[in-house]
Amino acid sequence: MTTPDSAADADIRKQIDAVVAALRSKDLEALRRVYTADVVSFDVEPPLQHVGIAAKLENWARVFRVFDTLDYEIRDLRLTVGSDLAYGHAFGRLSGTFAGGAATNGMWVRVTYGFRKLDGAWMIAHDQVSVPLDIVTGTGVVDLEP
Repeated sequence: MTTPDSAADADIRKQIDAVVAALRSKDLEALRRVYTADVVSFDVEPPLQHVGIAAKLENWARVFRVFDTLDYEIRDLRLTVGSDLAYGHAFGRLSGTFAGGAATNGMWVRVTYGFRKLDGAWMIAHDQVSVPLDIVTGTGVVDLEP
């Protein structure tokens, strides 16, 4: 595995920065450039999995329709990088103003990324977003902060 200050680590962090920028500008084409064509996403919204770039982008398109303005932030990103595979985890928060005008601070979620190096570029091949679950009530716990 490479060291945290490696070029690969920096390249992957640039890809995560590109995701953040694309979400803030609601730019689906920019998002298309950071995911593999066969990306598998386990997001907080149904179904259990979103398979392929079209499904992943449609998931983001739904988010863009719900929000008038959108902000996204990543905290505490940790990466483990190999020669052509890497994984990472962080906390993420989507916030902004809904299409109806109401503002939301959003909620912090747990994000896990799986990366593959394809043609020299680090691409997101898998992501998973989750919230802790209260086992007794079956309810997601969405008021926690990192």
